[in-house]
Amino acid sequence: MEMDIQSMLFLFLGGLGIFLFGIKYMSDGLQKTAGEKLRKILEAATKNPVRGVFAGMLVTVLLQTSTGSTVMIIGLVNAGLLTFRRAIPMLMGANLGTTATAFLISFKIGDYALPILAFGTFLIFFFSKKIVNNFGQIFFGFGMIFFGLNTMSEGLYPFRDSQVFVDMMATLGQNPILGVVAGTVFTMLVQSSSAAIGVLQTMAVDGLVTLDQALPILFGDNIGTTITAVLASIGATLAARRAALVHVIFNVTGTILFLIILPIVQITVVWMSSVFGGDIAREIAYAHGLFNSVNVLLQFPLIAFYAYFITKIIRGEDDIIEHGPQHLEPALIKQPSFALEKARHEVVHMGTLAKENVFHSTNMLIKQDPKEGERTKRKEEIINDLNREIVDYLTQISGKSMNQEQSAIHSQLMHNVTDIERVGDHCENLMELSEYSMAHKINFSEEGTKELEEMIAITSEAFSAALRALENLDLNAAMEVLELEGRIDEAEKEGRKSHVQRMNNGICTGASGMVFLDMLSNLERIGDHASNMAESVIQLNQETHAATVPAT
Repeated sequence: MEMDIQSMLFLFLGGLGIFLFGIKYMSDGLQKTAGEKLRKILEAATKNPVRGVFAGMLVTVLLQTSTGSTVMIIGLVNAGLLTFRRAIPMLMGANLGTTATAFLISFKIGDYALPILAFGTFLIFFFSKKIVNNFGQIFFGFGMIFFGLNTMSEGLYPFRDSQVFVDMMATLGQNPILGVVAGTVFTMLVQSSSAAIGVLQTMAVDGLVTLDQALPILFGDNIGTTITAVLASIGATLAARRAALVHVIFNVTGTILFLIILPIVQITVVWMSSVFGGDIAREIAYAHGLFNSVNVLLQFPLIAFYAYFITKIIRGEDDIIEHGPQHLEPALIKQPSFALEKARHEVVHMGTLAKENVFHSTNMLIKQDPKEGERTKRKEEIINDLNREIVDYLTQISGKSMNQEQSAIHSQLMHNVTDIERVGDHCENLMELSEYSMAHKINFSEEGTKELEEMIAITSEAFSAALRALENLDLNAAMEVLELEGRIDEAEKEGRKSHVQRMNNGICTGASGMVFLDMLSNLERIGDHASNMAESVIQLNQETHAATVPAT
């Protein structure tokens, strides 16, 4: 090997870092850019497992790489744009799609990693529109993925030309189990099943391995490619990790089945070669296609079982957040009374997400848990989407004829949506303050922490009561909010006063004081918005009551 071990290691580790960053960056860009639209497209494409298989196959054919399609599927699951259950047939289809690449005049996307990366950079830095910047993030992340893979491959390139390694694979290929291990390890190293299969075909043409020796190595290559999915799921959501495990189990199961019927597979491949023509390299290509096609056909009926089985292996409750409106029905817009009731349910749903973010954003600081920040970010994106959807829905309703009571309800909901959206923004502020505190290792005094926790508890209680008042038009809950809001204001004043005393006594630092006061301010404003919601319920009750009292 011409390259020394240190250079190989540095290239591999650096490439791995670039690869993982590219996955994360592209996933974020997909979520920002596509959001609800991409979710709807994927829902249409994956409404049933058969469509899911074809969707996965098509993506792989278009990208000319199962690596890219697998990473993209895992990224979509991680972004919450694709459910775990619907990802299973898409991953099967991604495997099946690799069989088509051998018959297409193709080019290696990896060769275009840098131009793709440069194009993404151009979109990010030279355009002011957010949507264009988000597309730039997708291209940049996608380019980084393949640049990282190329860098890893470059670091391990000497293995491809190492006669020792080639001889070792030929020896291992004589034992089916060891052959599978060899194929798996080699594909893990080069991060490309296509490259591994190409090396295997070269060895076969050179007479280093026979067909019966090559087949187990080929099956191992298919297992090795699942490591890409595993890498893509590092640090990802529970659903993304489950999807990666399904990919592993799918290929491992197929390999076990094909090892059992290895003589039959060999006979079938030789027959295909005699009918369609080709040398041993073509026979390996036939075997690759046969493996993936039969594997999908045999395991396709097991999708439901895999979904159940994997959730038992990787246990836990994932933050499964339904994107998009859950209650809005466009067909009801012509009937304002029904449409407004649906809108109220949607506003409550939006408010529930905001209430959860009050917990996540504050718990992030109290528990020093960065995952709470990720939860806050994901839900804030949904809150913003719901805000647009609800406002659009209510705007359409306003174009219809409404009586006095319906107009009052419409006005109330419009104001409530604004208040809830602002609560979401304050939660984002709280999350950023928590991130700052964790990054700079800022700690509060025991007394300050206690005051903060008490105010968090009162604020959470007030916002929960505001949602109850909104959902049920509950006047008692509304009055409770107003009483709690007074306590919130008092708690903020006392907190500021106590903080000044601690500062004078040298107990608190300036940095901790800044964060402490900003958190009090954001919590107090959340209380204000809860109060606005409660007052809107009280006002609505007065207006609707007045509307029903006959004139004298």
